[in-house]
Amino acid sequence: MMQGIIDLHHDIFFFLILILVFVSRMLVCALWHFHEQTNPISKRIVHGTTIEIIRTIFPSVILLFIAIPSFALLYSMDEVLVDPAITIKAIGHQWYRSVPLNEGDLSAMKCTGGS
Repeated sequence: MMQGIIDLHHDIFFFLILILVFVSRMLVCALWHFHEQTNPISKRIVHGTTIEIIRTIFPSVILLFIAIPSFALLYSMDEVLVDPAITIKAIGHQWYRSVPLNEGDLSAMKCTGGS
């Protein structure tokens, strides 16, 4: 189970580094190519449908690549491998709660609120 958590961390960190490198490269390119001395009047892009589609779908795909292994790890961690020493079933009522203990000779407890 711990190895699965470590592997998931490595996978997520890989995507983090890819995103960091990509965003840093785009920022450096924008600062390098579009400064005021070479291009004092920036051109306006009216329609950027392709870039809008790419920047919407690409993060969704990355989230899917992260979500699938994390859900698999989450469901594998749900299995209880050790028998518990004691089990408690708490029952809530409107003005008080009762807590029956399911183990052998332990008697049921009843907690009532004062005031």
